[in-house]
Amino acid sequence: MRRLLAALAAGTVAVGLVSVALPRAFAAAGCRVDYTVISQWQGGFQGDVKITNLGDPVSSWSLGFDFPTAAQRVTQGWSATWSQSGTRVTATNMSWNGSLATNAATTLGFIGAWSGTNPVPTAFALNGVACTGGVNPTTAPPTSVPPTTVPPTTVPPTTTPPGGLAQAHTAGRVKVSAETAQFSWPGVYFEGRVRGTGVGVVLNDHNSDYEIQVDGATAATLALPAAGTHWVNNLTNTEHTVRLVKRNESPWSTGAFGGFVAAPGGAVLAKPTARTRQIEFIGDSHTAGYGNMSTTRDCSGDQVNRTTNADKSFGAMTAKRLNADYQVNAFSGRGMVRNYNGGEPGTDFRTYYDRALLAVPGDVWTVPASWRPQLIVVGLGINDFSTAINSGEPWTAASLITAYRTAYHGFLDKLRARYGSTAVIVVVAAYMSNTTALSDATQQVVRERNTQGDSRVRHFAYGETGLDLLGCHWHPSLHDHQVISDSLTTFVGTLP
Repeated sequence: MRRLLAALAAGTVAVGLVSVALPRAFAAAGCRVDYTVISQWQGGFQGDVKITNLGDPVSSWSLGFDFPTAAQRVTQGWSATWSQSGTRVTATNMSWNGSLATNAATTLGFIGAWSGTNPVPTAFALNGVACTGGVNPTTAPPTSVPPTTVPPTTVPPTTTPPGGLAQAHTAGRVKVSAETAQFSWPGVYFEGRVRGTGVGVVLNDHNSDYEIQVDGATAATLALPAAGTHWVNNLTNTEHTVRLVKRNESPWSTGAFGGFVAAPGGAVLAKPTARTRQIEFIGDSHTAGYGNMSTTRDCSGDQVNRTTNADKSFGAMTAKRLNADYQVNAFSGRGMVRNYNGGEPGTDFRTYYDRALLAVPGDVWTVPASWRPQLIVVGLGINDFSTAINSGEPWTAASLITAYRTAYHGFLDKLRARYGSTAVIVVVAAYMSNTTALSDATQQVVRERNTQGDSRVRHFAYGETGLDLLGCHWHPSLHDHQVISDSLTTFVGTLP
């Protein structure tokens, strides 16, 4: 993963007014473009581009600009179809944000790459017309004075996606702008209600896999979907529930959801009511459902991505059984203090836990007042202890256990401060055939918390029997996740 620079570089430029050629005579055209570097790290950055239409309404748009250096490029974008040739970047409207009324605005975003320097672009063009510094008619005025007209008394509203985010329910870690919800973690889901014969999902994330579920059944699976609106049609003309869920992990990228859309003649209805019960699952590849849908243990990287389904992980299964909203905050290969085989030293799961957008160093998810899970399930430690300590790592077997326990207590302190003293925290240990270090250390952490007066920290173990580990690279299979969920659901029934 990219590392945060000692100081983040941030830049913003407001590009005055753009003359835009519109199809009718005497059309007034103009816009404002605000380009902002939201955050920057070594080799990468996140950019936002806000377009405000100051002229007459437009039904479609294409924004163009040039990066100042050849090393700058767009690697992923949302709320527009992005393309780049050389230094030239083009962003064209999506189906839901092409119409911009007078004074309406739309915001686009992208993840970019850079090398050397990262200067901001200063010249933009909308629909092929460069900035001119004024709002002017696109044709010469007539020689006679046209009759005056009374200007409208109200400013037309800004354009939002049909269905919009206001009509979608999610409990996931998202960052919401005026028009999209950005996210990174696996298992993030959005739920809605529609009436009609079809429903569309506005989505921009070509690095991940998704399922669209209608009335509780999978209606479409999207593997690395192109940006745009993805439709499920030929539904009965009645009310339906719709659910979009991210299946796999893609911590290097950011997805963007733009809302649900009803087919012609239908309507997006009020969003479903949030569930009373909330559960947060925190962990590594076991929690993420790594390769759980695979039919073989030998998997390529692409096969892992296609066969990982967080919606079929033991956490998601358990939450659904308990009718709970949930988060799956899981990151494969990451440990509490040591990653798998000592990889990426100086980072661990705690480096990323506070983020909504995993690929954005320094990002912090603002915990909403609506997210107060009564149950938190923490499964971290397989990667700390599953491989031998390598030469050059700063650990001995004993000091690693000590560091792990110390970090675990600090992490539990964070959860207590965030979610309060009444939440139940379950510390999870998976069975490991080559060591008892994980089981021993987690049980000791729980005993120490209980001795200190925190009786609402409990220990749960799984995996010594009953698992076939037929998922990718000896991970739990779909069968195994069902077994773990069965056991965990029974255990939760014993908690206060």
